[in-house]
Amino acid sequence: MIIIAGYTRVDPGKRDSAVEAFKGMVERARAFDGCLDFSISTDAVDPERVNLFECWRDEATLNAWRKVARGGPRGKPREVAVSLYRTDKAEKPF
Repeated sequence: MIIIAGYTRVDPGKRDSAVEAFKGMVERARAFDGCLDFSISTDAVDPERVNLFECWRDEATLNAWRKVARGGPRGKPREVAVSLYRTDKAEKPF
């Protein structure tokens, strides 16, 4: 399983429109075979932060998605803190 998680920082006045611009990409990703979860969302407490979370069945699926992803706007965020994690196991947390 592949998890991509983290955040970017954008100008507060542009955050909501940046997230909205990725709506179609989120819908396509969630419908893509092998996507377990995909989210690009505003942060509840930080007006500059956009949270990113992706969970993929495996690396092959992620690579196939990247070939067709067609992302949102290409403006440069002020900060990017996103990492890719590999795991072989998922458990219920509670």
